[in-house]
Amino acid sequence: MSPTPKVRVLVVDDEEGARSGLEKLLRLEGYAVDAAADGLAALERAAEQPPDVVVTDLKMPRMDGMALMERLRAQWPGMPVIVVTAFGDVGSAVAAMRHGAEHYLVKPVDFDELQVAIDRAIENRDVRAEADQLRRQLRERDARGLEGMVGASPAMQKVYKVAAQIAPARATVLITGESGTGKGELARAIHAKGPRVGKAFVTLHCAALAETLLESELFGHEKGSFTGADRRRVGRFEQANGGTLFLDEIGEIPLSIQVKLLRVLQERTFERVGGNEAVKVDVRLIAATNKDLSAEVESGRFREDLFYRLNVVHVDMPPLRVRENDVLTLARHFLDRFSKENDKLLEGFSDRALAKMLAHRWPGNVRELENAVERATVLAEGNLIDEDDLPIEVSSAGRQGIQIPGSTMAEIERHAIEATLDAVGGSTARAAEMLDLSIRTIQYRLHEFGRATPRERKSG
Repeated sequence: MSPTPKVRVLVVDDEEGARSGLEKLLRLEGYAVDAAADGLAALERAAEQPPDVVVTDLKMPRMDGMALMERLRAQWPGMPVIVVTAFGDVGSAVAAMRHGAEHYLVKPVDFDELQVAIDRAIENRDVRAEADQLRRQLRERDARGLEGMVGASPAMQKVYKVAAQIAPARATVLITGESGTGKGELARAIHAKGPRVGKAFVTLHCAALAETLLESELFGHEKGSFTGADRRRVGRFEQANGGTLFLDEIGEIPLSIQVKLLRVLQERTFERVGGNEAVKVDVRLIAATNKDLSAEVESGRFREDLFYRLNVVHVDMPPLRVRENDVLTLARHFLDRFSKENDKLLEGFSDRALAKMLAHRWPGNVRELENAVERATVLAEGNLIDEDDLPIEVSSAGRQGIQIPGSTMAEIERHAIEATLDAVGGSTARAAEMLDLSIRTIQYRLHEFGRATPRERKSG
């Protein structure tokens, strides 16, 4: 394994033999190396030329490894630090990990393990930098695009484009998609981007109400129109006058109310329950459903004329499983929010947690991911969310696909290696650590499988 010469490592250890030994070995492997005998000297070296990775002993005079790590993080927040501890002093290493260390090693240091740790630290740093850049791009896009929407995948870019085009119009919009994909957020974004932004945005979940209550909620009722109606009540259409009315799960509306809803869309007027006075409204209607309304029309459960009135502009929200890297972007977005709400300092997710989230299919879509991150934020004890903090259905992701009994050991090994590589974005170093194998073993197996390594794909 020969790293790029651009990788600069700062080795910090008060034991001259250990320090010079690591320095020589790292230079032989192609690293650019600086060395320092304690934390204060290390800060001076870092100020002259900031390293990519710091490998530091914890027990040193003048300034120990913990104090050095705090000073480094204050000045270079993204700089990864690998700590080295004496055998039997794992407690100090765990404390350092909780304070942000990337990895820890026990003396005498296994050089192959050190190289894996450095490789992983560089990859994690680059991933964090890329995520920070993506978040900045998202904030910039939100400032000029759709408010409240997170995700930059091609599938979502298509949604943003259509939504931006239809927002200025008054045309009725039908949003379809699986439960939890964010149909309500899209409706709010369309309203916020359009000319009615200063007016009311009123919502109603149609599946949550019985038929009689739903009619009253939509159109209001007159005093004495039914038992308990002791005064006139204004319905959602009147509340949304001049603005936008969002009807969620519109596929659940009974046929009797579908007729009245059709009239409102055609004539812009309606009567309250128990009244005969025509009420005129100016409302933009946005409807959403997780049902196939075309199939509902064919089965006779939904009026064809109402379907065409609703389906003037159709936007389909993609499920989370086809939104590529949006899982990690959304997870970070939710982590930032829930960390503030729970007054916790969480820096991100462990590699194992990221792998599990990427392997999970997310049948509940964005809502399931949001709930999973909130739960993990509450349960997390360190500075990173680990796989054990995630719900069991997420932390067990990726275990299906191989039948036991029914598969050979070779098939099980291949499945484990390929699934892990896919989950960590092709990183042989991360996969090797997760599977407790050497990087060379992973690379050898990939050649056996006829699958190119990441380095071979780049050179090709």
